[in-house]
Amino acid sequence: MRAIVLPEKGGPERLEVADLPRPSPGEGQVLIRTRAIGVSYAETQIRAGTLPFPLPLPAVIGAEAAGEVVEVGEGVDAKLLGSTIVGVTGGLGSYAEYALLPAALTALMPDGVTPDQALAAGAPGALALALLHKARLAGGETVLVEAGSSSVGTYLVRHAKEFGAGRVVATAGSAAKRDRTAELGADLVLDHGPAGWPDELPEVDVVFESIGGTTARRVLDHLTPGTGRMLFYGMLTGEPAAVTAADLMERGVTLTGCSGPGWAGEVFGTHYPEMLDRLASGRSVAYIDRTLPLEEAAQAHRLLESRAVTGRILLVP
Repeated sequence: MRAIVLPEKGGPERLEVADLPRPSPGEGQVLIRTRAIGVSYAETQIRAGTLPFPLPLPAVIGAEAAGEVVEVGEGVDAKLLGSTIVGVTGGLGSYAEYALLPAALTALMPDGVTPDQALAAGAPGALALALLHKARLAGGETVLVEAGSSSVGTYLVRHAKEFGAGRVVATAGSAAKRDRTAELGADLVLDHGPAGWPDELPEVDVVFESIGGTTARRVLDHLTPGTGRMLFYGMLTGEPAAVTAADLMERGVTLTGCSGPGWAGEVFGTHYPEMLDRLASGRSVAYIDRTLPLEEAAQAHRLLESRAVTGRILLVP
């Protein structure tokens, strides 16, 4: 099968087209013939070595895929054979004509939803829904969505008021992305490029923290004392949020780490199907910037690193 192999960490040019044996599913896994493959900014960081991630090299990277089930492993219902599903690999292996996915991290494709749509919206939309449920908005709160035009941020902005937010503040790194974030429903959009951008924040009740690094500590200064909460789920800077327990105690606010096996089980067991149902019913949409051939994975990474895209980039075998 054709696959994209990363022999060593480095620039996009390190991604090479290779011919590899077709894998076989192990216990609890399914093998799909891929029809759509997701490319994320986090994968550019994994490739470059700037995001902490266990990566045995050489490796086929990629975490999201949609396609037809052609083989199932032990413990998986054989009725899945021939079905079209979408899901995640658990971290590696999707940049290929065939991909292995844990059956527990997949969902059946609803009628009326294409593989491209399900792939583009499924994982980021499910994560956004999980975060909004976790925030437990009571109604009327001001929320901050960092990187509001990112794949997850897009859905946080789009659906925050549906979950009870009274005002949505967001950030974006370019004028075009700020305009788009405002169109999605943000009431105030700030430029997170300058180091001092947190100084422009009003008081906020909930922060969806995805940038990480030292600015997270400064964002705390604008969280509502006593009830403010920060949900930490991403590291666009490649660094964790620089927040200490003393910082939280001083302000009486909370920080919740949204990651780990239990979190993944909730996201993919509950909110992934929920997001696909929203697509099927028209209550949400898929945002696709462009679709490229599998062989152009390096170009997909360059586009993401340029920060110029305003939707998902997909690969097709």
